[in-house]
Formats: sequence, C-alpha cells, structure tokens
Amino acid sequence: MTKVLNVDALPEPSVLKRVKRRRPGLLVANAIVLVLAAMAVTTIFTNPRFEWETVGKYFFEIRVMKGIGVSIGMTAATMVLSLVSGTLVALMRMGDSRLMSTVAAAFIWVFRSIPMLVQLLFWYNLAALFPTLSLGIPWGPRFITFDSNSVIGPLTAAIIGLTLHETAYIAELIRSGLLAVPDGQRQAASALGLTPAQIFFRITLPQALRVIVPPMGNELISLLKATSLVSVITLADLLYSVQLIYAKNFQTVPLLIVAAIWYMIITGAITLLQQRLERRLGRHTLISADKAGKVKRIEHSV
Repeated sequence: MTKVLNVDALPEPSVLKRVKRRRPGLLVANAIVLVLAAMAVTTIFTNPRFEWETVGKYFFEIRVMKGIGVSIGMTAATMVLSLVSGTLVALMRMGDSRLMSTVAAAFIWVFRSIPMLVQLLFWYNLAALFPTLSLGIPWGPRFITFDSNSVIGPLTAAIIGLTLHETAYIAELIRSGLLAVPDGQRQAASALGLTPAQIFFRITLPQALRVIVPPMGNELISLLKATSLVSVITLADLLYSVQLIYAKNFQTVPLLIVAAIWYMIITGAITLLQQRLERRLGRHTLISADKAGKVKRIEHSV
C-alpha cells in the first residue's frame, strides 16, 4: 500500500530549525592544532637561546638594509628580463617554424635541467673558459675586446644565471596561459580583420593573464628566495650580509632569524599584490561576461 504524503501537515519553513552537523573528528583536529601552535609559540618566545634582543638590535642594521636592497633589486631586474625573454621563447615554441620551435624547446630543456646554483657558479667562472669577450663579425675581425673578469662580476653573473633559469620556467607558464585561450576566438578576430598583433594584445593576452598571474606570483616568490644562492659568489645580498655579521660576532641563529623575518615580510607583500591583481582581473572578467550576456539578450530579443 502506497503512503500519500500530506503536504499541509508539514511545518512552515520559518518554524524549522537548522541542526548543525556534529563533527567530533574536526573538533579533535582543531584541538590538536591549537595545542601544537601554543607549544610552538611558547617555545619560540620563552627559549632564551633565540636571543630576541640581538634580533631586534640587528633588524634594521645598515648592512642588512643594503642586502635587502640588493635582493629586491636582483629580483625585480631578473623578473623583468625573464618576462621579456620568456615571452619570446614561448612565442618561438608555439610558432609555425619548426626550427624556432626546436631551438626554444632545447633552450627550455637545458636551463630547466641545470640547477640554479650550478649556473651561478658557471657564469661566475666564465673567465676560465673565455678569458676575453669580443664584439665583431662572426669568424671575422674583432672590433672591441673585453676582459671577462671585468665584465662578468658577481652581480652580472647572478643576473645572467637567474634570468636564464627563470626564462625557461616563465616561457612554459606563458605558453600554458596562451594555450588556455580557445583558438576559435583568434579565428573569429582574424575574420573580423584584426592584425596578429591586435589579436594577441586585445584578445589572447587579457584572457591568458588570468591563467598566468597565479603561478607567476609563485615564481616571483621562488625567485626572491633563490637570490639567497648568490651568496656563494660573494654577492652581498640579504643572506650574505647577515653571514658577514655573524662571522664576526658569532651570533649565528639570531642573524639567520633576522634574514628569515625579512624574507617573510617581502614575501607577504608580494602575496598581497598578487591577490589584489587576481581580484582585479577577476572583476574585469565578470564585467566582460555581463556585457557579453547583455549582447546575447539583445540579439535574442531582436
């Protein structure tokens, strides 16, 4: 016998009470995390061996500030150069020329395979392989000749090594973003008479940025942290600056804490800028989608 549900007997929606689902496992996990966090904070601030007074003393020390400037400057210069060169490599990789695509793929393979530290040491010791560098006609006369040691110093070697390493990764990020844009949009823009440059800057690039920006922000943060490797070629970045200080006063841990806190502060600023840029790109996407919806509704009404 089939039972008939009496709808009139059901209570009003306003009378119904929402019963929160019980999650004892989540409560236990939260309690464990709180206990571990309290233990970590207590240990950090009660252990006298952290020497927070020494940390505060050297936090704004002039050599540390100069090292921060070197690290940020290298990060900015390398990122700009890598964006330009990475875009060119990505376009070569996606181009119709098989030769260009093969060269770009080989470039990406080589500089993604070699560790960054090895590249820095190689470029710093380039004079052992090429004592002099010249400008002239290939297999012909040389117009200008430079001493490699005078041209390739620690800063130059660091920027070259970091840029080549980052170019390989950024090229793949840009290529993935460009491939995420449907090819039909480029074909439609071409049918409307837009030039390849107009298609790229007005159609493809704005949409690809939504895919490129999040991993690019992570790449920028990784690049900032990777600048600490240049200390091996005696470039006075943030890490090398604190190393010089604790080599004299033997306050190793407090000075490393100073460097760690500054790295976290800079990384946090980059993260905030990345999130703001992502929200702005997302807002523009919603506006474009709303405009597209209005156009479709107008077309249907006509």
